[in-house]
Parts: sequence; structure tokens; C-alpha cells
Amino acid sequence: MVSPVTVVKSEGPKLVPFFKATCVYFVLWLPTSSPSWFSALIKCLPIFCLWVFLLAHGINFLGAHSSARKILAGLIFSALGDAFLIWQEQGYFSHGLFMFAITHILYSSAFGMKPLNLRAGLIIAVISGFSYTLLYPYLSGPFTYLVAVYIALIGFMGWRAIAGVQLANDLWTWTKLSACLGAVLFMVSDLTIAVNKFCFPVPHSRAIIMATYYAAQMLIALSAVECQDADAARKRA
Repeated sequence: MVSPVTVVKSEGPKLVPFFKATCVYFVLWLPTSSPSWFSALIKCLPIFCLWVFLLAHGINFLGAHSSARKILAGLIFSALGDAFLIWQEQGYFSHGLFMFAITHILYSSAFGMKPLNLRAGLIIAVISGFSYTLLYPYLSGPFTYLVAVYIALIGFMGWRAIAGVQLANDLWTWTKLSACLGAVLFMVSDLTIAVNKFCFPVPHSRAIIMATYYAAQMLIALSAVECQDADAARKRA
């Protein structure tokens, strides 16, 4: 397994633009009450930087590894979802929901179905069911089923990311752990959005949502480097 220190040295410089863009978002803290293309650009900028992070590993790398391509595609749909959510009060919330639903399908496919880890799946299913039970009384119209489908998709994505981490058997890598933490943070971010939008105001909701969201996307993008770790291990062998 590649040392975390080695990872920081090799991947850290490629993530500097992402950290700078994230700082710009939080420093500017543009009001959500007046959506604009500029505010959409500032919100999407960290995700654009994650595109660059993956592209910096080379076109050949992306061409050789479908999981990395799927994560890049997921980041593209995430940026579209972010842009739609800038205008959610103008009726584009469901559009953003659809973009992120596609993102979760792509991430789930990237994480794969092995190992299965049914115990983790059961735990996520219980948490997802509890989350929908909490939201259900506040939902109406198409959101009654749209939110249900979305929770199922993000729950499935979380299951596939968590299933890859087998700490008991010491069958894990830092990138699998990165995907796991990223998926959990993504679920926290989206649950906060749902509770804040449909149930009751969450204190400091925007800060919680965006901090966990950007961290989640960065960790999931980092998990694509697993492919390079595998290649390096094969070469050493």
C-alpha cells in the first residue's frame, strides 16, 4: 500500500487550485438571494479544479481506467447540478436533483460491486429508510417520490464506497478509505440540504452543506488515483 506521505507529496500540488478555489468561495460568500452566472461560476470553480486534477494525471490514464473516467463524468454532472441549484428558488431544484442522481449512478459504477459487503448495505438501507421517514411528512407532489429515488441512489453509492473498505481483513488502501469518507460526507451534505429545504431551518446550513460537499468531492476524486496505485504495485511485482 502506498504511504500517505507519498500520496500527499505526489497529489497535493495538483490539488492546490482546488483549495484556492474553495477559499475563494467561502471568502466571497456571495448571497444566495440574488443568483447570477458569476455566483454559479464561483460555486462550480472548485469542481472545475477537480476536473483539472484528474486530467493532470494524463489522457492515457483516463483512457486506461474506466473508474477514473466515471468519476470525472460524475464531477461534470455535479457542476451542472451546482449551477441549477443556484436558481433553485426559480424552479430548478429538481433539475439539480436529477444531475446529482446521475452523479451518484456514475460514482456507484466507478466503485464497483466487489466486495459485496451486505452488512454495510443493510446499515445504509436502514439509515436511508430513517432519513426518508424523517422527510416524508414534509414532502408533497412529485418530491414525494423524487426524494425517495434520490435517497435510494445516494444510499447505494454510499454502500458501494463503504463496502470497499475492509478494515478487519486489512484489505484496504488509502484511496478506498478516501472514497468511503467522501461518500459519507456527501450523504451528510445532501441530508442537510433536504432537512433545511423541506423540514426546518438548520443553523449554519450553507456552511455545513458546502464544506462537507467540497470535501466529499475532493475525496472521491482522490479515490480515482487507486488505479495508479495498482499499476505501480504491478510494476514493482
